[in-house]
Amino acid sequence: MRCDFAATVAQVAEIGYRGVELAGYGNLDVQGVDQTLRDAGLSVTGLHINFDKLSSNLNAVVSDALLLKTRYVTCSIWPKEQFVSVAACEGIGLRLAQIGEIFRSFGIRFGFHNHAPEVTQIGGRSGLDWLFDAAAPRDLVSQPDVYWLHSGGYAPAQFLRRYGARCPLIHIKDHGELGCGPVDFAELFSIIDDIGAAEWLIVVQEIFNYAPLEAARRNFAQLRAWGRC
Repeated sequence: MRCDFAATVAQVAEIGYRGVELAGYGNLDVQGVDQTLRDAGLSVTGLHINFDKLSSNLNAVVSDALLLKTRYVTCSIWPKEQFVSVAACEGIGLRLAQIGEIFRSFGIRFGFHNHAPEVTQIGGRSGLDWLFDAAAPRDLVSQPDVYWLHSGGYAPAQFLRRYGARCPLIHIKDHGELGCGPVDFAELFSIIDDIGAAEWLIVVQEIFNYAPLEAARRNFAQLRAWGRC
């Protein structure tokens, strides 16, 4: 994708996906990405932005989100070494909520994406629990990555039962292609359907048994077999 964004998204659309989440623009600028995605008939489910860019150039992120007509921006990662105490986790939640309040004024919802380290138990609870409890849902939603939750020891089903109402975007990921790892998707889909808050289930993959586009095809076929697309 970094070499030829347009060719890649065209193939993604051909597979049958309806949208993409962006974590960079490959070899294009934001205007080129906007035109390319419109040509391919793909929506932008959201933008994944690291905290450095959110801190240094928030106006540009807002401008890009508005141009791309996405309602969601997600903080992609926070330094894991800062999850050291209850107060620190609550402070991260409050800082994220301050950013979320700004996004909210533009009609954009702001979220936090977890990895495994944030799941660490601090003061008898997960760092994620302290973080989200410190921030009002209107200013900070959750974008759970179900595989990272599992890897960190936080049962994805338990997390979704607790926070599912503030999870409009969910990363659907397994150890390899969907259905090849330990995640119990049948249970998760049941919870997601019961809560009814998820707008996008976003396929994410970091461990590959096949070339990326072939993996994307297999993931889509698995989602179809599960009745999710």
